[in-house]
Amino acid sequence: MKRSFQLLALAALWSVLAAASTFDADLAKRLGADAQGMRHYVLVVLKSGPTPVTDKAKRAEMFKGHFANMERLAAAGKLAVAGPLDGVDGWRGLFVFAVESIDEAKQLTASDPVLQNGEMVAEYHKFFSSAALMVVNETHAKLSATPN
Repeated sequence: MKRSFQLLALAALWSVLAAASTFDADLAKRLGADAQGMRHYVLVVLKSGPTPVTDKAKRAEMFKGHFANMERLAAAGKLAVAGPLDGVDGWRGLFVFAVESIDEAKQLTASDPVLQNGEMVAEYHKFFSSAALMVVNETHAKLSATPN
C-alpha cells in the first residue's frame, strides 16, 4: 500500500513538472524571450510634475490624450504594462516598455500629454523581467467586459 502511494505521488509530481516545463519555442521567439524566458524592458515611473493642470476641461483633454497614447503604444507592442500608483510621495503611475534602451523609452513618452504639460515627470530605469509581460495586453482584453 505504501509503495503504491509513493508511486502515485511520484507520478503526480512528474506530471506537474512535465506540464510546467513545456517549452514553446515559437512563443518564446514571438515574445523576445531569452533561454530563461526573460527579456529587457524599460520601467518608467511617473511622478507628480512641476505644473499641475488645474483647469477641468484642459485636464480632462490631457488625460484623454494620455490614455489614447497608452492604447496606441500597447497596440504597437511597445507598452507591455501600465497602471496608476497610489500617489504616495508623488508616485503617480508606471509604464513598462518593451524596448532595449532608455533613449527609446524617452522617445515613446515624448508624445504623452501628461509629460508634455508638466503634470507628471518621468524617471527611467532598465528592467529585466519575464517575457510573459508581453501578453498582458492581449490577455487583459479577454478579461475586460468593457470595450476599449
